[in-house]
Formats: sequence, C-alpha cells, structure tokens
Amino acid sequence: MSGLPTLRAVLYMIVAVVVLTLVGGGVVVIMNDDLLGTAKEQPARRDRERPEQIRLDQLVPTTAPARDFGEGGPGVTPTPPRLLAIARGEVPKRTRFALAELKNVQKVIVIDAGSVKVSGTGLNLLAVDPAGFRSWTPKAVAGQPGVWSALDRGELVADAAATRRLGLVLGAHYQLDGGPRLRVAASATLGLKGVDGLVSTETGKALGLAPGVAVLLHGKGAISQARVKRLLGDGSQVVSLVAEPRKSTPPSTPRATEQPVAAQRPTSYLDLYKVSATRCPGLSWTVLAAIGQVESGHGRNNGPSSAGALGPMQFMPATWKAYGVDGDGDGKADIWSPYDAVPGAANYLCANGAGKGGEKLRKAIWFYNHSWDYVNKVMGVAAAYARAYA
Repeated sequence: MSGLPTLRAVLYMIVAVVVLTLVGGGVVVIMNDDLLGTAKEQPARRDRERPEQIRLDQLVPTTAPARDFGEGGPGVTPTPPRLLAIARGEVPKRTRFALAELKNVQKVIVIDAGSVKVSGTGLNLLAVDPAGFRSWTPKAVAGQPGVWSALDRGELVADAAATRRLGLVLGAHYQLDGGPRLRVAASATLGLKGVDGLVSTETGKALGLAPGVAVLLHGKGAISQARVKRLLGDGSQVVSLVAEPRKSTPPSTPRATEQPVAAQRPTSYLDLYKVSATRCPGLSWTVLAAIGQVESGHGRNNGPSSAGALGPMQFMPATWKAYGVDGDGDGKADIWSPYDAVPGAANYLCANGAGKGGEKLRKAIWFYNHSWDYVNKVMGVAAAYARAYA
C-alpha cells in the first residue's frame, strides 16, 4: 500500500483540527449581513444564522416596553375648557371669583404660563399641578398615568401638533435658550389652542414662567368672551376652545384618527440612537449605532461575553454602576435594556470627551474598548450609517 494517508484519514484529521480550533477559542470569520451589508469578524460565541437585512428604522428594541405606572389610572370626569384666556399680569383673587360668577361658568382654574425658546424657536407652555389638572384634559389623556408621572418628574408633555410642527423627538433632551435642558417625555392631544406643551408648576417656576396669568373656564353653555376680557383688563387675550361645527363627511370618505397619547419610548433602534445622542451635545447618533452593531448586532447578541460584559452595549458591571442611566424613566437602570443601555453608552462616551469630536472622540471610543482597531472599525461603521441615512 502507498505510504500516503487514505482520504478517510485526511477527513478525520481536518475534523479534528476544526474541533481543536473551536475548543481553543479561535476566531471564526462570519459573513454577517449587517444593516449596511458589512462583513465583520466575531468570536465563536457570536456565531448565528445570517439575519435578514433590515434598516435601523425597522428594527425594534427587543425588550418589551414596561407598563409605565400601570394603565388607565383612577377615574377622572373630564371637564374640558371652553375658553383659554391670557392676562397681562397675575389674575387677582377677586377677579377669579368674578369669572366664576359669569353665566354658564361652572369651573375656573388659574395657572402659570409663558414662552421658552429652543434654538430661537418659541414654545408656549402651561405650568400645571399634575393631580389637579387631569380633569381639564381629554379623557384619553387624563386616563394615561404616564403623562402625569412625567410631569411629576419635571419633564415636558408636548402637544401632538407641536411635536409634528417642530419635529420634536420623544425621549430627547432639548437645551432651552438661556435655561436648563428639558426632556420631551410624551406627546398628547391636549386640546388647548396655542399651547405647545405642559410642565409641572415647579418646573414652570424654574423656567421663569409668569405666575397666574392663564385662565381656563369650563361650562355647559356658551361663555361670553367679551365679559371675560373685560374682567381681565386691557391687553388680555381670549381664545375659544370649542370645536367649530363641521359639515358632515360622506361615509365613503375615510378620516384619519390621531393617537391622543404617544409613548415616550422610541419605537425603533434608529430613534433610540438619535434620542440617546442628545445626552451628549456634539456626539453623532451614528457612533452609538456603530458601537451597538459592533458590540451586539443591535441587541441580538447580548452576552455575557467571555470578559463578563453584559447587555446590548456590552457594559462591564463596574462601568455600568458608574455610568448606567434610567433612560426610559421606569425607575431602574437596567444593563440588559436597550432603552437604558444606549443612553448609558452616550453618557459614558460623553464623560470621556466624545462630544468634542476629532481625536477626543476617537479616544472616548478607545476607552469603550481598549483597541485602536476597534476604534477604526466603529468609525468606519459610523461613516457607513451616515451615508445610508443621509
């Protein structure tokens, strides 16, 4: 017989080499159809079937949304306002009593109001007591505990029309001109003409809103706008909040319905990365998206890694303890939740100077994973995302 090994022996040797390589922790190159179609090297622990090629705006974070403060809430009898009035100064107590005596007026509330600016764009806000103001909103809004809990936390509940008009992103933080940062926690159809959003009374004071200048009046019949204006004095403004009668619409004509309250959590990874990046002025969302792809394939491989890193952004527990955040306001900072992990990553990057760009950004990414090859990979994927979503 020839001294050469048989075909069966060769096959046995190849199988043995492959097994030993895998057991020894070798690297397997996996052609992964990333959202941008990039190929990457991953450890054997991340071996998986090739996923469908989808876009970030179609990829929903996998953690099921928590029921924020329960559903429904205590029964509230809506008493929607018929008129909204703005006085030139604080409405005195005697004027409030006089307003309550007007024909058809059943209920009056006086609250703080004012305007703030974001990048030069004005927002008209009312500052309200969350517990006392619920009945002044539509039933769907009054029965949504998350709205009122957000106000209690000092966050902004934006009117749905203002959200669309101004391009506000739910969950994002906005820097007020000459003031603090304010988080847009929810969007709701408030039914208050000319009002862009609600904040709590305490937040309103911090923002410098004018005390006691806004008046809402509820009643079952028409309330005289002229009399309200006369009581409030020169320069006051009175707006009717009662919908004008509309002509009947043919049954065959579909009419769009508006969701009265929008949840505060982003509905896709694209939105989640964009919202989270606002925590660090100067940081592009594409960097967060690139880290999310490189670390876990956007939550598809959450670990733990061989080094003990956990969650969709692969935090070490000690690092998470220092930089983890409660991104969705559910009362806990969960290393496994993308709603907490992604803003936590923005927080960590920002602490290391990522918002300054250039070499500071590269150094911040290096702190995330101490490898310049890792930095180059992240920057390359980020650039690809920037091109794909330009």
